[in-house]
Amino acid sequence: MDNTFYVTTPIYYVNAEPHLGHAYTTIISDFLARWHRLDGHRTYFLTGTDEHGEKVFEAATAAGTDPQSFTDRISERFHSAWERLDISNDDFIRTTERRHKQVVRQVLQRVHDAGDIYQAEYEGLYSVGQERFVTEKELVDGKLPEDAAPPERRREVNYFFRMEKYQPWLIDHLERHPDFVRPAAYRREVLGMLREPLGDLSISRPRERVPWGIPLPWDAGHVTYVWFDALINYASALGFPDGELYRRFWTSARHLIGKDILKAHAVFWPTMLKAAGIPLYRGLVVGGYLFGHDGRKMSKSLGNAMDPFEMAQRFGPDALRYYLLRAVPYGSDGKVGVAALAERYNADLANDLGNLVSRTRTLIVKHLERRLEAPRQTAADQPVIRAGVELLGTLRGQIRDLKFNAALEEVLQYVRSLNRYFNDQEPWRLAREPESRARLATVLYNVVEGVRIASALLAPAMPGKAREIRAALGLGPVTFGDLERWGGTEVGGTMPASAPAPFPRVDTRARRAPSETRPEPKKEQEKENEEGQVAEGTITIDDFARVKLQVAEVVAAEKVPKTDKLLKLSLRVGDAERTVVSGIAEHYAAEDLVGRKLVVVANLKPAKLRGITSEGMILAAEDDAGQLALAEVPGEFPSGATVR
Repeated sequence: MDNTFYVTTPIYYVNAEPHLGHAYTTIISDFLARWHRLDGHRTYFLTGTDEHGEKVFEAATAAGTDPQSFTDRISERFHSAWERLDISNDDFIRTTERRHKQVVRQVLQRVHDAGDIYQAEYEGLYSVGQERFVTEKELVDGKLPEDAAPPERRREVNYFFRMEKYQPWLIDHLERHPDFVRPAAYRREVLGMLREPLGDLSISRPRERVPWGIPLPWDAGHVTYVWFDALINYASALGFPDGELYRRFWTSARHLIGKDILKAHAVFWPTMLKAAGIPLYRGLVVGGYLFGHDGRKMSKSLGNAMDPFEMAQRFGPDALRYYLLRAVPYGSDGKVGVAALAERYNADLANDLGNLVSRTRTLIVKHLERRLEAPRQTAADQPVIRAGVELLGTLRGQIRDLKFNAALEEVLQYVRSLNRYFNDQEPWRLAREPESRARLATVLYNVVEGVRIASALLAPAMPGKAREIRAALGLGPVTFGDLERWGGTEVGGTMPASAPAPFPRVDTRARRAPSETRPEPKKEQEKENEEGQVAEGTITIDDFARVKLQVAEVVAAEKVPKTDKLLKLSLRVGDAERTVVSGIAEHYAAEDLVGRKLVVVANLKPAKLRGITSEGMILAAEDDAGQLALAEVPGEFPSGATVR
C-alpha cells in the first residue's frame, strides 16, 4: 500500500477576499489530509495564495495601495479563514515569497535551455478574468462562462512555451493512466480539449503593462505569466529540487481544484513539468461549482458569494465543514445556503448524534455513577457490533471513490442504528429495575463504543466536535487502527459530571440569510434577543390564538422510503383528509397508529419533505431520555374538533 499522501488546494487568487467556494475546496482537502493521517499515512497538506498578475495589480491600484501591501492584507484574510475553519495545513505558501520566486526562475531557465521557449508577436482574444488568451470556441454568448465581461482583443510581443509539442504525449498519458484526472467526466473533458489543436502558451507579459510579477531570468523586460508562476508552488513549497520534503512527497501529490481551472492544471501544468524534466504529480481531483441562493455560481464578482467567517461564527466551524462535505456530491455542482445548513445541522447533528450522546450520558451519570462497566453481550447486541466493526472498511472504499457525502451518510446511518438500538433496549426502563443493572450497563457500553467509532470516523469532517463528544463520554483520542474491533472503550474510567450539549438545536427561522427570507413587520411585543429568536414570555394570547389545533384521526400510515425517521400519515380532520409527514418512526410503528386520534396544527403552511407535501404537524412530548409520547385525545371526540 502506498503510505505517502500529499494533498494541495489551489493557491487562491488575492484580488478579492475568501468566500465559501474557496472554503469548500480547502475543507475537502483538509478532510482528506486528516483522514489519511488517522489511517496511518505519512501526510503533507499545502495551501496558500497566488499573488502576482494583472488582476492583482489592478485591484491594488483601485484600492489605492501598492501590490505588496494589498497582497499582504488579503493573504492574511485567507490565513485567518483557514484558522477559523480548523484547517490542518502543514504549510501556507505565498507566491511573493523568495523561496517560490527562486524555483520559478529555475524552472523557467530549464524549459528555456531545452529550447521550448521562443519570442513572438501574438494577436487574439484575452480574458482579463482568467488572465489568458482564449479561442472563439470557448466563448458562450461572447464570453467565458466564468467571466463577467467579454474578452479583449490584444496584440503584443510575448514569450511562448512550445506546449503543443507535448500534446501527443499528454493524450497518451491520460489514456494510460485513467485515474490521472478524476472524476472520470473531467478526464473525458480534457481529452476533448486535446482533440483540437492546442497551440503554444504565452508565458510572459511586458513589464511596462504588468509590472507586478516575477521577471524572466533571461529578459527583465517581461514578467512571468501568472499561471506559469502559480502552478510551480506545489513543488517550490516542498523545496524543489533537493529538499527532503520534495523527495518524500512530490510524486504522491494530489491537486484538488475547482473545475474552472481544469485546463491550467490538466494541460498547462503536466506539459510544463514534462518540458522541465520534472516527474508528474500523482493526480488531479476536480470539484464542481457551488451555487448561491440565486442559482448562479458563487463569485465575488456576481455578488452572491457567502462569507465563511460569518457562517462559521453563526453555526460553528464544524457544522459548516460537515454541511459542505455532506451537501454536495464531490465533482458535481451544488446549491448551498444558510437555511439548508441549519436544517442539515438539526436533522443529522442535533437530532441524531447530539441527542444520542446526551441521552446516553444522562443515564450513565445518573445510574452508573459515571463509570462504564464490562458488557455481557447477547444476540440482541450483535447487529450493532457487526455494523460498527465493518464501518471503516466501507468508508475506505467510499473515500477512494471521492464519495465524501456518501461516507458521512454511512456514519450517520450507523448513528441512527445506535438510536434504534437504544430505543429497542429501553435503558430508561432497565434503570428502574435493580435486577437489570447488568443489562443496562451492557446497552450503555455498546452505545458509547458505537459513538467512539462514529466520532473517530467523523473527526476528519468535524475535528472539534468529535473531540468534544469523546470528552463528554470520557473517551480518549483514537486512530483508525483500533476501529475494526469492538471493545476499544475502556471500562472503569470516570465520565465528567457535566458536559455541554454537543449540538444545541438552531432556530431555522432565525438562521436564514437576508436574501433567503422576506422580512415581515414585527409587532411591538415581539422583542428579539441577539440570536434573532423571540424572547421567552413575549408571546401574547392573540399570537397563540392564531394557532389552530384540531383532532385528527389516523386513517393510514406508512414509512417514507429511504428514511429511518419519517412516517407519512393520512389524517381525517372533520370532513377533509390531509397528509402529514412526521419524524416519529423511531418511536412508533406505522401499523400501531391507525385509528388513533391525535392533535394536529391545522393551519401550518404546507412544506415538502422528501418530495411529499406535509399539511400540518402533530404534537408530542419528549422526556430527558429522548422518549416521545404523542398527544392523543379520547376516542369519543370527533375528528375535526377544536383543541383549546
